[in-house]
Amino acid sequence: MNYNFETTVPRYGVGSSKWDELQALWPQAGADVIPFSMADMEFELAPEIKAGLKEFIDTTILGYACPTDKYKQVVCNWQKTRNNWEARPEWILLTHGVVDAFFEAIKCYTKENEGVILFTPVYYPMYNAISRNKRILRDCPLVKNGSTYDIDFALLEQYAQEPTTKLLILCSPHNPCGRVWKKEELEHIGQICNANGVLVISDEIHSDLLMPGFHHTVYAALNKECEQNCLIMTAPSKTFNLAGLQTSNIFIPNEKLRQQFYAEQQTGVNVPRLNSLGYAACQIAYTECTNWLEECLQVINTNKNLVVSFLARHFPQIEVCDMQATYLLWMNWRSLGLTYQELEHLNRTKAQLFFDEGYVFGEPGQGFERWNLACPTRYVQAALDRMLKTYARYAK
Repeated sequence: MNYNFETTVPRYGVGSSKWDELQALWPQAGADVIPFSMADMEFELAPEIKAGLKEFIDTTILGYACPTDKYKQVVCNWQKTRNNWEARPEWILLTHGVVDAFFEAIKCYTKENEGVILFTPVYYPMYNAISRNKRILRDCPLVKNGSTYDIDFALLEQYAQEPTTKLLILCSPHNPCGRVWKKEELEHIGQICNANGVLVISDEIHSDLLMPGFHHTVYAALNKECEQNCLIMTAPSKTFNLAGLQTSNIFIPNEKLRQQFYAEQQTGVNVPRLNSLGYAACQIAYTECTNWLEECLQVINTNKNLVVSFLARHFPQIEVCDMQATYLLWMNWRSLGLTYQELEHLNRTKAQLFFDEGYVFGEPGQGFERWNLACPTRYVQAALDRMLKTYARYAK
């Protein structure tokens, strides 16, 4: 490999949410213990981004910033290269993150007590965006199908036909189960939502993080009708570990919907004025860091295969979902016979395994764990060794 995916950067006491949480839970954690929870990476920053930002700081005044025409074209070129989607620069609005974006979309396109559909279990801020804005959750649970999940299209159509249902928030690829939706599945979603006046908010923040053999379809690329009835939410944050720079690119092809969203942004204190470093880092990442990303995905895939083979050998009763995308492995531990509270306690206090607990993704996630695999392989191996010792009585 040309890049370093073995060196870690100490993150205690520097304002890392993930590491500060680990230190609070287990201050005596050893050197081989890292958190596998919050979805940011434990890899060094891509050297091109590091060098590019240093040069940028040397030559730029860090005043109020706005996206340049070149910036927007770079963002569109990334979509064309990665996903064969012909996006237009004028479709782009900016937010501090996709979470901000779907909070704003709910306020913009729905009223209190109107319904929003989620395919659950799902990324937990999506629940918060609905409940905190006093909207009604239309919970459409995914159907477990072996090592993956499918959509219950009959229930989706039932919810979409309710007059008060206005939005579907689609997680594509899906977090936490790592599912890459097939083009035919997205087309089926589109047929139902378009026929019933349900707007689709497609969170595609993990779309660059594909495992070998899988292809991402941008929802807006399906057809003209879907394009004009959606928002596509993207960011370089997961792909290149830039979440701290809070830069997200929201594509809204429909001009009326775009003007509505922009007007909503102007109503609060969170006016979409992003920071200079975020714009610069995104542009550098999208123009110079493709090779870094490809090597990063190889490491993540290696880590996935290591965990999957280990569990198949020692704990076959733990079901591992097919991680088709993301770096987040979704695992069903229910067959161990532990409550989800007991599972969390054992993992944290005995095995020193600090995952994202499945229950935070909704009731269907109870008894599951989400493992962040974006880290040097040696930490994954050390975690597996601790797991084998802690759960020895369950091993086959």
